[in-house]
Amino acid sequence: MRLFSCQNCRQLVYFENVSCTRCGAVLGFLPDQLQLVALDPVVAGDVWRPLGGGDGTRHYRHCANRVVHDVCNWMVPVEDHQDYCLACRLNHTIPDLTVAGNMALWHRIETEKRRLIYSLLRLGLPVTARSDSCAGLAFDFLADTEPTFTETGRVFTGHADGLITLNVAEADPVVRERMRSRMAEPYRTILGHFRHESGHYYWERLVAGSDWLTAYRSMFGDERQDYQTALQNHYACGPAPGWGGIFVSAYASSHPWEDWAESWAHYLHIIDTLETAYQFGLEVKPRVACKDEIRVGLAFDPYHQTDFQAVIDHWLPLTYALNSLNRSMGHEHLYPFVLAAPVIDKLNLIHRIVQAASLPCIQSAQGQASHN
Repeated sequence: MRLFSCQNCRQLVYFENVSCTRCGAVLGFLPDQLQLVALDPVVAGDVWRPLGGGDGTRHYRHCANRVVHDVCNWMVPVEDHQDYCLACRLNHTIPDLTVAGNMALWHRIETEKRRLIYSLLRLGLPVTARSDSCAGLAFDFLADTEPTFTETGRVFTGHADGLITLNVAEADPVVRERMRSRMAEPYRTILGHFRHESGHYYWERLVAGSDWLTAYRSMFGDERQDYQTALQNHYACGPAPGWGGIFVSAYASSHPWEDWAESWAHYLHIIDTLETAYQFGLEVKPRVACKDEIRVGLAFDPYHQTDFQAVIDHWLPLTYALNSLNRSMGHEHLYPFVLAAPVIDKLNLIHRIVQAASLPCIQSAQGQASHN
């Protein structure tokens, strides 16, 4: 994630901020520019422009979810007929806000969802609402009808034909930790769910029926094997023996679709965390005799890196440092994964597929800019 600064006072501000903590300037995220900016009111009513912008600067209004519920800081161009921003218009169903506690849960969910959408936009991937296209994306945020996470009336997080469903109980850290422990998972977060389920969506968009399918099957396996049977075997018998040498997680060994989704989520983890490290100018240089491969300055933007090996060469030293810092605070490893060579090969294939998919988007954006 990028770091931002208030254009009014130069205070450091963050992706989720709605106002500057120093000068009080109103802040808004512009998805067309991927920038968090201080805003100037243009006329009476909800019309704004980036601070210091001239008369030709594009004007914006707040997303309806900020105006009504105060759960969004993204802006909408005034000429756009939509009431909601690019991220919020993907919502198909939101929690029942008359139920106590659901507003807070939804707020956490929306915050993490916007981080997902930011990454997808930074990668140049298509982000279209299902209401605008049959190949688009949508979200259902639903609650169990019975006590949380019981089998009867339970909402299962998952993906089907572009619709991603998330159980709102995942936004409760106590409930989520209970489920993480019950499922023996080393890692479970809302953002992780979003990234995993988006992997299923982009498999359908980028791989199914494409020239990449043969390469996918040679590396991940044949997805035509029965999915439900594979999952039943996984839960009944456990992960494949020796899964750690082939898969990024135990669940990834259940079926080629899940291997892709777990690897896709991991790819997004890596790229976003490396961007944050790059923005902070982090450098890993242990003060002991060591091999050169764990000495690295994170002086590159991973979103613009074509060579995936360079991404891995920067990623691994950072994870060593992050794990050591977490252990110093008495916590478990922040990054509880080991990337075996076959896993890195899978991540590299995902990187190549994303690069190929993002190129037309980038060229289109550049063409539009040249005509504006």
